[in-house]
Amino acid sequence: MNNTKFSYIVTGAAGFIGSAVVWGLNRRGIDDVLIVDHLGTSEKWKNLRALRYADYMEKDDFLRCLELDGLPGGLKGVIHLGACSSTTEADCSYLAHNNFEYTKALATRCAANGVRFLYASSAATYGAGEHGYSDDHAGIPALRPLNMYGYSKQMFDLWAIRNGLIGEIAGLKFTNVFGPNERHKGPMRSMVCRAFEQIRDTGCVKLFKSCRPEYADGEQKRDFVYVKDVVDMILFLLDRPDLRGIFNAGSGLAETWNELVSAVFAALDKPCKIEYIDMPEILKGKYQYYTCADMTKLRSAGFTGGRTPLADAVADYVRGYLVPDKYLGDEPSN
Repeated sequence: MNNTKFSYIVTGAAGFIGSAVVWGLNRRGIDDVLIVDHLGTSEKWKNLRALRYADYMEKDDFLRCLELDGLPGGLKGVIHLGACSSTTEADCSYLAHNNFEYTKALATRCAANGVRFLYASSAATYGAGEHGYSDDHAGIPALRPLNMYGYSKQMFDLWAIRNGLIGEIAGLKFTNVFGPNERHKGPMRSMVCRAFEQIRDTGCVKLFKSCRPEYADGEQKRDFVYVKDVVDMILFLLDRPDLRGIFNAGSGLAETWNELVSAVFAALDKPCKIEYIDMPEILKGKYQYYTCADMTKLRSAGFTGGRTPLADAVADYVRGYLVPDKYLGDEPSN
């Protein structure tokens, strides 16, 4: 790896947000990128077909090369998005190794070599929101994630704070991201993607009933953010190595599942038909009824990127990618 020059390394690069970041770099004319992932047996390889990059490595091979040879020379930045993102993953040891230990190894190596390091945290760290949704470091130890996925992200946030590394790197707490290149994610696909498929197949969308009296069925709220807006946030931080710490990466608005699904029906010019079903037992007690990222820190740091309105983002995704079965990079050249 040391014999090859790369400007950037993107881990999780065949995944949803990772492939979108490579797409964003390509749109800047950057393709000297090493992409790292584990392709396995899923169809996320399709996310790579329209992208340009210098080389590909499997995640375990990359970690071995990192330990033996270190980082390649001339590297400008590492964007670490590789992780198990399943909120229902039950193997806690796997999550600790894959999401915590791997991130530690890469972060410490980047810090030691003065290489810009960005990593994915998660809004799942906020748990039920009893301590709010501020990305102020002082409040992070009080957070109580509702699932092991969220805690695996919290583990690294806390480790980086305790060891003083957070002052040298930057993390992003993604909220409910949706958009092109997520179709390989199975049950972890966004509700936009799943709603599109349900409408196409049955003309109806199923949403979970609420188990809390203060929320009507479908009126549970989340901070939904378009993946293209997330790419803008990531590249903004990549361009500003002076900005360090943990930043929320969301829309800054809380909107309901009913609003989200209604936007999918509208994008397809179909009448809205929603059926409310019982929430599975495995999710009860682990379900976030409300999320809304406080975006003050990123905005105060100078981020002026747009927040695509929900209906516009859903329409762009549905009409531009889901209906024609296209991926990021398949767009006509400007």
